[in-house]
Amino acid sequence: MTTVGVDDKIVVGLDIGSTKVCAVAGRVVRNNKDQETLEVLGVGETQLTDGVAKGSVVNVNNTVNAIKRAVAEASNQSNINIQLVNVSFSGSHVLSVKASGNITRSSSGDEVQIEDIDHLVSDMYRNRSSIPADKEIVHALPMDFMVDNETNVQQPVGRNGVKLGADFQLITAQSNATRNVRKCITRNNLQQETMMLSALASGLAVLTDEEKYAGVAIVDIGGGTTEMAIYYRNILRHVAVFPWAGNSLTSDIQAGCKILPNQAEQLKKRFGSANPSEYNLNEVVAVPGLSNRKPKDVLLKNVAVIMEDRLREIAALVQAEIIRSGYEGKLLGGLVLTGGTALVPGVEHIFGRVTGVEEVRVGFPEHLEPNGRADLVGDPAYATAVGLVWAGYKTIDNRISFISDPTRAAYNEEPVVPVSRPAYTPPQPVVREKAPEKEPEESGIMAWIRRVTKPIRGNETDPY
Repeated sequence: MTTVGVDDKIVVGLDIGSTKVCAVAGRVVRNNKDQETLEVLGVGETQLTDGVAKGSVVNVNNTVNAIKRAVAEASNQSNINIQLVNVSFSGSHVLSVKASGNITRSSSGDEVQIEDIDHLVSDMYRNRSSIPADKEIVHALPMDFMVDNETNVQQPVGRNGVKLGADFQLITAQSNATRNVRKCITRNNLQQETMMLSALASGLAVLTDEEKYAGVAIVDIGGGTTEMAIYYRNILRHVAVFPWAGNSLTSDIQAGCKILPNQAEQLKKRFGSANPSEYNLNEVVAVPGLSNRKPKDVLLKNVAVIMEDRLREIAALVQAEIIRSGYEGKLLGGLVLTGGTALVPGVEHIFGRVTGVEEVRVGFPEHLEPNGRADLVGDPAYATAVGLVWAGYKTIDNRISFISDPTRAAYNEEPVVPVSRPAYTPPQPVVREKAPEKEPEESGIMAWIRRVTKPIRGNETDPY
C-alpha cells in the first residue's frame, strides 16, 4: 500500500535519444516502509530513425512528430494533460569547461546564505568570457567553494566572509543544437521546466548517494553517444561525451558481416554478445537476402568479436578520461554502466579489464513502485527518462537551487504560452575541456584515444 507525497505533484520526463523518444509520467510516493519510491503513471515510446544523430536533433519535423506520439501515449495512460516536461539533451558537441567565479557580498557581517550562492551561480551563466559565441552554457555546477581566504569549502552556507567564490564545471553545447530541442518542445505546445544532460539524469535514477560520495563514474552508452560523469564526495567533478555508442556497434556489424542496417540491429539485439567464447564456430544465423537471392549465413562468433572490439575501444576512451580527470584510483564506487548497450552480455568484464576498475556494475533504475508500467522502464535503456522524472524531486547538487539557467525562459526562440502544472487525476483502472587539435596523420576512434592519452601518458600509444 502506498500513500501520496506531500504535494502530490506529477513530473514528466522526456528523453530525446538517437534511437527513440520516451516520455515517462510519475510521482513520488511513500511505501509501507516509509521509503520514497517513484510511481510510474504513464509511459510513451516512439522509435526514431531519422530525427536525431549523435545525440543532436537534425530533423526538427520528424522529432516533433515522435515527441507528439510519445507524449500522447504517456498522457493517455496516466490520464493527465501533459504540458510541462523535463527534457534531456546530448551530442558530441557537448564539452565540459572548468572556470572560476566570485562575488563580493553586500552584507559582510552576516553568514553566507543560499541566496548568495544563487547569485554566484547566476553570474556564471551570464559571464561568457571563456565560452565561444556559438556555444551555450547549459549547466553551471559548483565544485569547491572559497570564502575569503579559505579554500576547498564544500558547504559555504553559514560561514562568515565577504568574498564568495567557487570552481565551476561549465557544461556547454552548441547553441543551434539546444535551440532545435526547444523548437521541438514548443511546437508540441509543451513547456520546458529543466533541460538536463542525459548522463546526469541517468545518474539520478541509477546511482546511490554512497557511490557518489565514495567516487563513481557513470557511463551512459546510448544510441548515438556515450556520456560519462564522475562524482566524488557527492560533487560532479568531470564530464565527457564520445561520438561512439550503440549505433557504432550496429554499423560495425553491418560492415563486417555485409548485411543491411536493420538486419545488423536485429542481430545485435537478439544474439549480440561481447564474449566470443560463448559461441562455437559452427553457430550461424541465416539472414534474409535481397529479392530473389538466397539467405546469408552469419557466424555469431564473428558478431561477438566485432562487438567486443568496439566496446573495448569505448572502454579505452573511458579509461583515458578517468586519467585526465585526476580521479584514477579514487573511484571506490567503480563504474556504473547504463543505457541500452549496458545489457550486452560480457560488457562489465570488458570495462573492468580495460579500465582496471575492480567494481563494475550495470545500472538499473531503482526505487520504482511495483506496477506494470514500472516493469516497462526498469531497464538501463530507460534510465535517462526515469531520471528526468526524479529531477522534479531531487537535484544533482543540493547546495544550489537550480541546475539550468533560470533566465533562459525569458529568451526562448519560440513563444510559449505560460502554463502551470495540471492537477493530478487518478488513472482509470485497466532531461570537458576543449580537446587538443586533431593530429592530421590519424583519424577515427584510435586518434581520439591517442589525443586524450598522449598528454598524460607520455609516449604510450596502447590504450589498454
